[in-house]
Amino acid sequence: MAETKLAGNPVNLSGEFPGKKSSINELTAVKQDLSVISLDDFKGKRKILNIFPSIDTDICATSVRTFNKKASELKNTQVICLSFDLPFALKRFCGAEGIKDVVTGSLFRNPEFAATHGLLMIDGPLKGLAARAVIVLDENNTVIHAQMVDDIKNEPDYSAALAVL
Repeated sequence: MAETKLAGNPVNLSGEFPGKKSSINELTAVKQDLSVISLDDFKGKRKILNIFPSIDTDICATSVRTFNKKASELKNTQVICLSFDLPFALKRFCGAEGIKDVVTGSLFRNPEFAATHGLLMIDGPLKGLAARAVIVLDENNTVIHAQMVDDIKNEPDYSAALAVL
């Protein structure tokens, strides 16, 4: 069972967080227009999965802004921002912020991805939401970088995620 912290307090997560060289073959999420995306939509591209609890928190919003800024500089790479926020909240935020270089996906219809990959908080005040993590996949969906952020109140290590690309 994976674990993280929230303000220094332990939070248990369901499943096992993927390590380097493992594969992630299935992921479906709901886009802002309510259509479904999957990893197959980005076949042949490298993918950065920016996973977070809620777009309506400062650190989550900052991670989306930061990856959006960096995404335009990346070749053959798609940033996918994932949370349990409804697609309407993601659309509102991206519209207000001018976010255009990342894809957002809501896990609300497919919680299995978070539950299986050690991302779903199963206790603590944010129970039922995704923990903060970054997973970088190569063109074949093999994990080349994985960071479960040590405390949900901290930002991910953007430099480490981008360095593997």
